[in-house]
Amino acid sequence: MSAMDIDFDALEDHQLDPATADLHPDTARVMAELDRKTAARRLAVPTRDPDVRLRLREMGEPITLFGEWPEDRRDRLRHLWSEMRKEEGGDGDVSSEEESSDEEEKEEEFYTEGTSELKDARREIADFSLDRARKRIARQRHETLLPLGRLMDVRRAVFNELKSFTNLGSQIGDTRPLGSLRFSPDSKLLLTSSWTGNAKIWSVPACKEIKTYRAHKERIGGVAWHPQATLSQSGAALNFATSGADHDVKLWSLDSDAPLKTLTGHSARVCRVAFHPTGKYMGSASFDGTWRLWDVETGGEELLLQEGHSKEVYAIEFQEDGALVCTGGLDAIGRVWDLRSGKTAMVLDGHVKDILGIDFAPNGHQIATGSNDDTVRIWDLRSLKSIKTIHAHKSAISDVKFFRSPSLSFDSYPKVALPKAFEKLPAFEESARDPIEAEGEKVDVPLSGLFLVSGGYDGKVKVWSADDWQLVKSMTSDENGKVMGVDVSSDGRFLASAEYSRTYKLWSHPDVDLS
Repeated sequence: MSAMDIDFDALEDHQLDPATADLHPDTARVMAELDRKTAARRLAVPTRDPDVRLRLREMGEPITLFGEWPEDRRDRLRHLWSEMRKEEGGDGDVSSEEESSDEEEKEEEFYTEGTSELKDARREIADFSLDRARKRIARQRHETLLPLGRLMDVRRAVFNELKSFTNLGSQIGDTRPLGSLRFSPDSKLLLTSSWTGNAKIWSVPACKEIKTYRAHKERIGGVAWHPQATLSQSGAALNFATSGADHDVKLWSLDSDAPLKTLTGHSARVCRVAFHPTGKYMGSASFDGTWRLWDVETGGEELLLQEGHSKEVYAIEFQEDGALVCTGGLDAIGRVWDLRSGKTAMVLDGHVKDILGIDFAPNGHQIATGSNDDTVRIWDLRSLKSIKTIHAHKSAISDVKFFRSPSLSFDSYPKVALPKAFEKLPAFEESARDPIEAEGEKVDVPLSGLFLVSGGYDGKVKVWSADDWQLVKSMTSDENGKVMGVDVSSDGRFLASAEYSRTYKLWSHPDVDLS
C-alpha cells in the first residue's frame, strides 16, 4: 500500500461503470469536447500555406486575417472544416464511410504485453508521482492566497535583474560545432557536447575545462544530468548521460573516463535524453521513430520501446511530478504520454515544422515547445490545447528551458531555496518579504517557472516572462551563426548558450557575485 493508500492490484481489476461515470455533471461536456478534437485531428489539412489559402478562398472565407501567421491560418481552416462537418452531421460525427474506416482501425488495434519489470516500474512511478502531485497542488493552493502586490514586486525585481544580463564571457568548446549543454544541479559545472563526439565538463563561472570524455564515435545528440548529481550523488555513481549518432546512450560518473554502461537498442541516431525525476529511469528519443524508457538504476535495462510518431523523434522531457513524459518529432507533432498507463494523454498538434525543443513548466500543467517554424507554443494540459503562440525567433528554435529554483533536498519537493542571484535584491530582504503561513510553513511567491529561455538559429538568446509571455531580454549570441542549445542555472546567476561556431557563452548581470 502506498503513501496515498492506493491498492494497485484492485486498480488493475477495476472496471469503469459507464452509468456511474455519466452522473458527473462535467462528463458530457468533456466527452463532447474530446470527440470534437478527435474528429478535427482526423481531418487532412494542407501543410503548404498556398494550399491553405486556396481552401479558404473556395469556402468564401478571408484568406488571411490581420496579424495571422501560416500556422494560425491552418488552425483556422481545421476549425472551419470541423464546424462544417458538425453542421452536416448534426452531432459532429464523421461520415458513415469514415465511421466504417474507424471501425476497421479499431479492429486492427493491438497491444504488446509488457514485462513484469515494466509493470513494477509503472507502479513505482504512479506511487512517486501521485505523492508529488498532491504536495504540489496543495502548495499551489496556498500560493493563490498571496497578495497581488507581492507578486508584482517579485516579478518586477526578477525581470529588472534579467534585463541587465550581458555577455560575461565566451569559450571555445571544441574543434567542431557544439550541441546540447546543461548546468549541473548545483550550478557549479557546465556539461557541453560536440559534433566531435566529445563531452566536456567546465567550471562555472571560470570556464576552465575540468574533464573531457571521449563519449561517442559520432556527434552527440543530447546530454542530461542525474537529478541528484553534484548534490547527494557520489562522484563514482551515475552523474550524467550522453546520446550520439552512433545509436548508443552512455551513462557516466564524474570519476572515470570510461562509461559505466552503454545502452544499446536504438537503430538510428539518438537525439535528446532526459532523466526521470526519481533518477531511476531515463528516456531517449531517436531517429528510428521511437522513444525508449530505460532502468538506469539496475544496469540499463530497456523497459519500454514506444512508437507513435510518423517521423523521427527528436526531443523528450519528463514532468517534475514524474507522471508524464512529452516527446516531439520531425512530424511537427508532440505527444504527452502517461507513464503510469502507457496511454497518450495529449497530442500537441499545431506546429507546421519539426519540434526541436521541449520543456515542462514547474507548475506541472504547461509545456513549452520550440519548432523549426520559428515559434514557441505554450500548451495547457488542463484545457488540452495551445494557449499561446510566441513568434520568438527569425529562424528555427533549437532549445527552450524554464527556470527552476534549487531544491532543498530530494524529499523537500515542491519546496525550494531562494536562488543566489536574487538574495540581495530589495524585494527579497526580510523586511520586504511577507510570506503567508500555511500548515506550519512559510509560502512566498514561487520563482520556479517565472521565466522561459529560448535559443534560435538566428543567433539570439531570448528570455520570456512565463505569465503574459512577453519578451524580457534579447541577447545576440552570434549574428552569423546558430544557437544550438540553451540552459539557465538553478541559482539564477547564469544563462549559457552553445553555438555552431564551436564556442559557448555565459550570460549574467555585469555585477554578478562570482564567488
